[in-house]
Amino acid sequence: MDVARTRFVRKQAPIPPYALDVRGLKMSYGNTEVLRGIDLKVAPGEVVALLGPNGAGKTTTIEILEGLRCRTGGKVLVLGTDPECGDERWQARIGMVLQSWGDHRRWSVRALLAHLTAHYSGLVPSPRGVQNVDQLLEAVGLTAQAHRRIGQLSGGQRRRLDVAIGLVGNPELIFLDEPTTGFDPEARAAFHELIRSIARQRSTAMVLTTHDLTEAELLADSVAILVSGRIVARGTTETIARKHSWGTRVSWREHERLYSKTVSESVPFVRDLSLTKPHITDLEVRPFSLHDAYLEMIGHVENASLHAYSTASERTGDVC
Repeated sequence: MDVARTRFVRKQAPIPPYALDVRGLKMSYGNTEVLRGIDLKVAPGEVVALLGPNGAGKTTTIEILEGLRCRTGGKVLVLGTDPECGDERWQARIGMVLQSWGDHRRWSVRALLAHLTAHYSGLVPSPRGVQNVDQLLEAVGLTAQAHRRIGQLSGGQRRRLDVAIGLVGNPELIFLDEPTTGFDPEARAAFHELIRSIARQRSTAMVLTTHDLTEAELLADSVAILVSGRIVARGTTETIARKHSWGTRVSWREHERLYSKTVSESVPFVRDLSLTKPHITDLEVRPFSLHDAYLEMIGHVENASLHAYSTASERTGDVC
C-alpha cells in the first residue's frame, strides 16, 4: 500500500506557477503578421483584461490560448500544458464564456447544466471536482429560472447561463469574450459583481477581452493593451495611466464658452483660476485615466504606422 501511494504521489504533475505563461507568441497568415512576439503571464486567481482596437490580434491570441488555433512561433503554456497538446482533461480545467453559444433552446436551464456536469464528472481532476448544479444556479443567480426553457430567458439571464456553462467544470482559468455586450446598465452591474465574486471566492484566473475600458478598470487586477500584434502596455490601470499619460485635465465654462487645459499641478492652477476668473462655472478636475492612456497609445501606434507607410510609398515612387 505504501509503495502504491508513493507511486501515485510521484505521478502528480507539479502545480504551474502561472495559469498562463506566454513567451514570444507569433502568428502569421501567409505573409501577414498578426501577432509579433507577445509575452504575457497570468497568475492563479488573477483577472487580466486584454484590450485593443479591432484587428489588434485579440481574437487570434485567445483562440491560440484555448487550443483552437495553432501558432506560428513562440512558447505557450496554459495551466502548464501546451494548448496544441492539450487533451480532454486539460480542456476540462478551462472555462469559456463566449459571445454566443450553440445551446438547446428547448432544454431547461437545470437540465442542460446537469447534462454538462455529467460529462465533466469523469474529466475534472480532484480535489476541485465538478460543480454541484444547485450551488452553481445559486452562484449565478438563476435558481428561480432553473426549470425555465433556455429560449425563454432574458438577455441578462442568458448571459448568466453562459457563465454557469463556463463554470461547470470548476475551471482554474476562464476566458470571457466581450461578456457584457448588449447589456443594460443594471444587468452590466450585476454581471460585474458576479465575476468579481467568482474570482474572489474560487481563486479562478480570468482573461477578459473587452472594448469597454470602464469595465476593464472595474473587473481587472491588471490590463494588457494589444496594438498591431504587440503588447504595448502591461500593468495595473493606475500604473498604465500614470506612465503613458500625464497631468490633470481641468475644464470650466466662462461666459457660455467651454475651456479645457491639461496641467501638471491642478491645485495651484484651480486656485489661480478662481482668483482671476471669479465668474466661471461648471468647474471639473479630472486626473488622466486608462481611457486617456489607451487613446494616446493607439494614436502613437497609428501615427507611426502612417509614417512608415508614407515613407515606403515615397521610396517606391523614387524607384519607379
